[in-house]
Amino acid sequence: MADTAVDSTPANDALPGEPAHVIVVGCEKGGSGKSTTSMHLTVALLRLGYAVGTIDLDARQWTLTRYLSNRATTIQREKRKLPMPRHFFLAPSEQPVRDEARAEDRARFEAILEKLRGLVDYVVIDCAGTDSYLARVAHSYADTLVTPVNDSFIDLDVVAHVDGQTGEMARPSVYAEMVWDQRKARAQRDGGSIDWIVMRNRLSTLEANNKKEMADVLQRLARRIGFRMAPGFSERVIFRELFLQGLTMLDMFDDKARPDAARPRMSHVAARQEVRALINALQLPERRPRARQTG
Repeated sequence: MADTAVDSTPANDALPGEPAHVIVVGCEKGGSGKSTTSMHLTVALLRLGYAVGTIDLDARQWTLTRYLSNRATTIQREKRKLPMPRHFFLAPSEQPVRDEARAEDRARFEAILEKLRGLVDYVVIDCAGTDSYLARVAHSYADTLVTPVNDSFIDLDVVAHVDGQTGEMARPSVYAEMVWDQRKARAQRDGGSIDWIVMRNRLSTLEANNKKEMADVLQRLARRIGFRMAPGFSERVIFRELFLQGLTMLDMFDDKARPDAARPRMSHVAARQEVRALINALQLPERRPRARQTG
Protein backbone atom coordinates (compact mmCIF):
# COMPACT_ATOMS: atom_id res chain seq x y z
CA MET A 1 0.00 0.00 0.00
CA ALA A 2 2.31 2.70 -1.27
CA ASP A 3 -0.14 5.55 -1.74
CA THR A 4 -3.77 5.47 -0.62
CA ALA A 5 -6.10 7.41 -2.91
CA VAL A 6 -8.00 10.33 -1.41
CA ASP A 7 -10.90 12.55 -2.33
CA SER A 8 -9.28 15.55 -4.02
CA THR A 9 -12.27 17.84 -3.49
CA PRO A 10 -11.26 20.48 -0.95
CA ALA A 11 -13.45 20.86 2.11
CA ASN A 12 -12.19 24.39 2.59
CA ASP A 13 -9.88 26.83 0.86
CA ALA A 14 -6.31 25.96 1.85
CA LEU A 15 -3.81 28.75 2.08
CA PRO A 16 -1.87 28.63 -1.21
CA GLY A 17 1.66 27.34 -0.84
CA GLU A 18 1.26 26.52 2.84
CA PRO A 19 3.38 23.39 3.41
CA ALA A 20 2.23 20.57 5.64
CA HIS A 21 3.23 20.48 9.29
CA VAL A 22 5.54 17.49 9.84
CA ILE A 23 5.08 15.30 12.93
CA VAL A 24 7.81 12.72 13.53
CA VAL A 25 7.16 9.92 16.02
CA GLY A 26 10.54 8.59 17.09
CA CYS A 27 12.22 6.75 19.94
CA GLU A 28 15.26 4.48 19.84
CA LYS A 29 13.52 1.73 21.77
CA GLY A 30 11.07 -0.89 20.59
CA GLY A 31 7.74 -1.40 22.29
CA SER A 32 7.26 2.21 23.38
CA GLY A 33 4.04 2.64 21.40
CA LYS A 34 5.31 4.62 18.41
CA SER A 35 3.05 3.04 15.79
CA THR A 36 -0.02 3.16 18.04
CA THR A 37 0.72 6.83 18.64
CA SER A 38 1.25 7.48 14.92
CA MET A 39 -2.00 5.78 13.98
CA HIS A 40 -4.08 7.60 16.58
CA LEU A 41 -2.55 10.98 15.70
CA THR A 42 -3.28 10.29 12.04
CA VAL A 43 -6.92 9.32 12.57
CA ALA A 44 -7.49 12.16 15.05
CA LEU A 45 -6.31 14.71 12.48
CA LEU A 46 -8.31 13.04 9.69
CA ARG A 47 -11.46 13.18 11.81
CA LEU A 48 -10.86 16.88 12.37
CA GLY A 49 -11.19 17.25 8.60
CA TYR A 50 -7.51 17.56 7.72
CA ALA A 51 -5.71 15.90 4.83
CA VAL A 52 -2.96 13.70 6.28
CA GLY A 53 0.03 11.90 4.78
CA THR A 54 1.93 9.11 6.52
CA ILE A 55 5.41 7.68 6.00
CA ASP A 56 6.50 4.38 7.57
CA LEU A 57 10.28 4.10 8.02
CA ASP A 58 10.25 0.98 10.21
CA ALA A 59 11.50 -1.51 7.62
CA ARG A 60 11.72 -4.38 10.13
CA GLN A 61 8.15 -4.18 11.43
CA TRP A 62 6.03 -2.06 9.03
CA THR A 63 3.50 -1.81 11.87
CA LEU A 64 1.89 1.42 10.67
CA THR A 65 1.72 0.06 7.12
CA ARG A 66 0.04 -3.14 8.32
CA TYR A 67 -2.31 -1.09 10.50
CA LEU A 68 -3.44 0.93 7.49
CA SER A 69 -3.63 -2.18 5.31
CA ASN A 70 -5.97 -3.74 7.89
CA ARG A 71 -8.01 -0.54 7.85
CA ALA A 72 -8.30 -0.65 4.05
CA THR A 73 -9.45 -4.28 4.28
CA THR A 74 -12.10 -3.33 6.85
CA ILE A 75 -13.33 -0.52 4.58
CA GLN A 76 -13.64 -2.88 1.63
CA ARG A 77 -15.10 -5.84 3.51
CA GLU A 78 -17.54 -3.94 5.73
CA LYS A 79 -18.33 -1.12 3.28
CA ARG A 80 -17.53 1.44 5.99
CA LYS A 81 -16.66 5.06 5.47
CA LEU A 82 -13.39 5.53 7.33
CA PRO A 83 -10.93 8.38 6.76
CA MET A 84 -7.61 7.29 5.23
CA PRO A 85 -4.28 9.09 4.78
CA ARG A 86 -1.97 9.11 1.79
CA HIS A 87 0.52 6.48 2.85
CA PHE A 88 4.09 5.66 1.85
CA PHE A 89 6.52 3.11 3.25
CA LEU A 90 10.22 3.48 2.60
CA ALA A 91 12.83 0.74 3.00
CA PRO A 92 16.54 1.56 3.29
CA SER A 93 18.63 1.54 0.14
CA GLU A 94 20.33 -1.71 -0.87
CA GLN A 95 23.31 0.07 -2.40
CA PRO A 96 26.50 -1.67 -1.17
CA VAL A 97 28.48 1.56 -0.76
CA ARG A 98 27.38 3.42 2.38
CA ASP A 99 27.65 6.95 0.99
CA GLU A 100 25.70 5.98 -2.13
CA ALA A 101 23.05 4.24 -0.02
CA ARG A 102 22.66 7.28 2.20
CA ALA A 103 22.41 9.62 -0.77
CA GLU A 104 19.69 7.41 -2.26
CA ASP A 105 17.83 7.20 1.07
CA ARG A 106 17.84 10.97 1.49
CA ALA A 107 16.77 11.63 -2.10
CA ARG A 108 13.85 9.18 -1.93
CA PHE A 109 12.70 10.43 1.46
CA GLU A 110 12.89 14.09 0.47
CA ALA A 111 11.00 13.39 -2.78
CA ILE A 112 8.15 11.70 -0.88
CA LEU A 113 8.06 14.40 1.78
CA GLU A 114 8.09 17.20 -0.80
CA LYS A 115 5.16 15.59 -2.61
CA LEU A 116 3.13 15.14 0.57
CA ARG A 117 3.84 18.62 1.92
CA GLY A 118 2.15 20.08 -1.13
CA LEU A 119 -0.90 17.81 -0.89
CA VAL A 120 -1.81 17.51 2.79
CA ASP A 121 -2.09 19.53 5.99
CA TYR A 122 -0.07 17.21 8.23
CA VAL A 123 2.53 14.52 7.61
CA VAL A 124 3.01 11.84 10.29
CA ILE A 125 6.28 9.90 10.09
CA ASP A 126 6.69 6.64 12.04
CA CYS A 127 10.36 5.83 12.69
CA ALA A 128 11.93 2.51 13.65
CA GLY A 129 12.91 1.80 17.25
CA THR A 130 16.59 1.74 16.32
CA ASP A 131 19.11 4.26 15.06
CA SER A 132 19.22 4.58 11.28
CA TYR A 133 20.26 7.16 8.73
CA LEU A 134 16.68 7.49 7.45
CA ALA A 135 15.40 8.14 10.97
CA ARG A 136 18.01 10.85 11.52
CA VAL A 137 17.09 12.56 8.26
CA ALA A 138 13.39 12.37 9.17
CA HIS A 139 14.05 13.91 12.59
CA SER A 140 15.76 16.87 10.92
CA TYR A 141 12.53 17.64 9.03
CA ALA A 142 10.27 17.50 12.09
CA ASP A 143 8.22 20.52 13.06
CA THR A 144 6.92 18.47 15.99
CA LEU A 145 8.82 15.49 17.39
CA VAL A 146 6.87 13.06 19.58
CA THR A 147 8.89 10.57 21.64
CA PRO A 148 6.80 7.94 23.47
CA VAL A 149 8.52 6.65 26.61
CA ASN A 150 7.18 3.84 28.77
CA ASP A 151 6.47 5.11 32.27
CA SER A 152 9.39 3.26 33.81
CA PHE A 153 12.87 4.20 34.99
CA ILE A 154 14.17 1.31 32.87
CA ASP A 155 13.05 3.19 29.75
CA LEU A 156 14.20 6.60 30.96
CA ASP A 157 17.61 5.95 29.40
CA VAL A 158 16.00 6.81 26.07
CA VAL A 159 16.03 10.46 27.18
CA ALA A 160 18.98 10.68 29.58
CA HIS A 161 21.18 8.76 31.98
CA VAL A 162 20.08 9.64 35.50
CA ASP A 163 22.05 9.43 38.75
CA GLY A 164 20.28 6.87 40.92
CA GLN A 165 21.13 8.72 44.14
CA THR A 166 20.24 12.28 43.24
CA GLY A 167 17.77 11.81 40.39
CA GLU A 168 19.73 14.39 38.40
CA MET A 169 20.93 13.95 34.84
CA ALA A 170 24.39 12.42 34.54
CA ARG A 171 24.48 12.92 30.78
CA PRO A 172 22.08 13.07 27.83
CA SER A 173 21.26 9.81 26.07
CA VAL A 174 22.58 8.98 22.62
CA TYR A 175 19.08 9.64 21.31
CA ALA A 176 18.88 13.07 22.98
CA GLU A 177 22.24 13.95 21.44
CA MET A 178 20.94 12.85 18.04
CA VAL A 179 17.88 15.09 18.46
CA TRP A 180 20.18 17.99 19.32
CA ASP A 181 22.22 17.31 16.16
CA GLN A 182 19.08 17.26 14.02
CA ARG A 183 17.85 20.47 15.61
CA LYS A 184 21.09 22.09 14.48
CA ALA A 185 20.73 20.55 11.01
CA ARG A 186 17.20 21.91 10.75
CA ALA A 187 18.25 25.40 11.85
CA GLN A 188 21.10 25.44 9.33
CA ARG A 189 18.90 24.19 6.49
CA ASP A 190 15.90 26.51 6.76
CA GLY A 191 16.09 28.36 10.07
CA GLY A 192 13.28 26.24 11.49
CA SER A 193 12.97 24.69 14.93
CA ILE A 194 11.77 21.37 16.33
CA ASP A 195 9.19 21.26 19.11
CA TRP A 196 10.16 18.10 21.03
CA ILE A 197 7.47 16.41 23.12
CA VAL A 198 8.09 13.41 25.38
CA MET A 199 4.89 11.50 26.11
CA ARG A 200 4.61 9.12 29.03
CA ASN A 201 3.10 5.93 27.70
CA ARG A 202 1.54 2.89 29.36
CA LEU A 203 0.65 4.91 32.42
CA SER A 204 -0.62 2.97 35.39
CA THR A 205 -4.00 3.95 36.75
CA LEU A 206 -2.57 3.68 40.27
CA GLU A 207 -1.00 6.71 41.96
CA ALA A 208 2.23 4.93 42.87
CA ASN A 209 5.34 6.60 44.27
CA ASN A 210 7.27 5.43 41.21
CA LYS A 211 4.82 7.30 38.97
CA LYS A 212 5.32 10.55 40.88
CA GLU A 213 9.12 10.16 40.96
CA MET A 214 9.12 9.54 37.21
CA ALA A 215 7.15 12.74 36.65
CA ASP A 216 9.53 14.75 38.85
CA VAL A 217 12.62 13.45 37.06
CA LEU A 218 11.14 14.10 33.62
CA GLN A 219 10.22 17.66 34.60
CA ARG A 220 13.85 18.33 35.54
CA LEU A 221 15.12 16.68 32.36
CA ALA A 222 12.69 18.73 30.27
CA ARG A 223 14.34 21.94 31.44
CA ARG A 224 17.86 20.59 30.94
CA ILE A 225 17.45 18.91 27.56
CA GLY A 226 14.73 21.04 26.01
CA PHE A 227 11.49 19.14 25.57
CA ARG A 228 7.88 19.44 26.68
CA MET A 229 5.88 16.72 28.38
CA ALA A 230 2.56 15.32 27.22
CA PRO A 231 0.20 12.69 28.60
CA GLY A 232 0.29 9.38 26.77
CA PHE A 233 -1.82 6.26 26.67
CA SER A 234 -2.57 3.87 29.51
CA GLU A 235 -1.94 0.16 29.15
CA ARG A 236 -5.24 -0.77 27.53
CA VAL A 237 -5.93 -4.08 25.81
CA ILE A 238 -8.37 -2.34 23.46
CA PHE A 239 -5.52 -0.54 21.66
CA ARG A 240 -4.04 -3.90 20.64
CA GLU A 241 -7.40 -5.52 19.85
CA LEU A 242 -8.28 -2.84 17.29
CA PHE A 243 -5.06 -3.35 15.30
CA LEU A 244 -6.38 -6.32 13.31
CA GLN A 245 -9.27 -4.21 12.03
CA GLY A 246 -7.15 -1.13 11.48
CA LEU A 247 -9.38 0.83 13.84
CA THR A 248 -8.58 3.36 16.55
CA MET A 249 -10.34 4.49 19.68
CA LEU A 250 -11.76 7.42 17.73
CA ASP A 251 -13.50 5.02 15.32
CA MET A 252 -15.26 3.19 18.15
CA PHE A 253 -17.83 5.96 18.53
CA ASP A 254 -18.87 5.89 14.88
CA ASP A 255 -21.89 3.57 14.51
CA LYS A 256 -20.90 2.66 10.97
CA ALA A 257 -17.29 1.97 11.90
CA ARG A 258 -17.89 -0.02 15.04
CA PRO A 259 -17.94 -3.83 15.09
CA ASP A 260 -21.25 -5.14 16.43
CA ALA A 261 -19.56 -6.98 19.29
CA ALA A 262 -17.66 -3.94 20.56
CA ARG A 263 -20.00 -1.32 21.96
CA PRO A 264 -18.27 1.60 23.66
CA ARG A 265 -17.66 1.17 27.37
CA MET A 266 -16.34 3.55 30.00
CA SER A 267 -12.81 2.30 29.29
CA HIS A 268 -13.30 3.31 25.65
CA VAL A 269 -14.42 6.79 26.69
CA ALA A 270 -11.35 7.12 28.91
CA ALA A 271 -9.06 5.96 26.10
CA ARG A 272 -10.62 8.46 23.69
CA GLN A 273 -9.99 11.22 26.20
CA GLU A 274 -6.32 10.19 26.32
CA VAL A 275 -6.06 10.65 22.55
CA ARG A 276 -7.73 14.06 22.74
CA ALA A 277 -5.47 15.12 25.61
CA LEU A 278 -2.41 14.22 23.53
CA ILE A 279 -3.64 16.23 20.53
CA ASN A 280 -4.26 19.24 22.77
CA ALA A 281 -0.84 18.92 24.41
CA LEU A 282 0.94 18.94 21.04
CA GLN A 283 -0.33 22.49 20.39
CA LEU A 284 -0.33 21.97 16.64
CA PRO A 285 -0.83 25.04 14.45
CA GLU A 286 -4.38 25.69 13.28
CA ARG A 287 -4.90 25.30 9.55
CA ARG A 288 -7.65 25.43 6.98
CA PRO A 289 -8.20 21.80 5.93
CA ARG A 290 -7.29 21.05 2.32
CA ALA A 291 -9.55 18.02 1.90
CA ARG A 292 -11.72 15.56 3.74
CA GLN A 293 -10.76 11.97 3.07
CA THR A 294 -12.75 8.77 3.42
CA GLY A 295 -12.24 5.19 2.42
